[in-house]
Amino acid sequence: MEALTHAPVLARFGYAISDPTRARVLLALAESPSYPSELADAIGVSRQSMSNHLTCLRGCGLVVAVPDGRRTRYELADSRLGHAIKDLVGVVLAVDPACCAPDGTCLT
Repeated sequence: MEALTHAPVLARFGYAISDPTRARVLLALAESPSYPSELADAIGVSRQSMSNHLTCLRGCGLVVAVPDGRRTRYELADSRLGHAIKDLVGVVLAVDPACCAPDGTCLT
């Protein structure tokens, strides 16, 4: 396990939220811990896809798997992430449509 700070943390966070499904998973987990099957159903993806996204988020250090009997519950690795995610959702951006597509990809 490697502890990261500053720019590497932001880079991993940026990578994690660059995928809409992972962003939705983080938003859901910011509200409350959940199980993979419940997340998959709520977000509308297959359980295999959810497993892959949760593996990525765990690898980025953003979520942790907590054994819960025969199941595994997922939650944010640090409660401050929930606050940060909610703060980011409240940000209003002035976007130049000639520079960025609606999905956030850069056109230049």
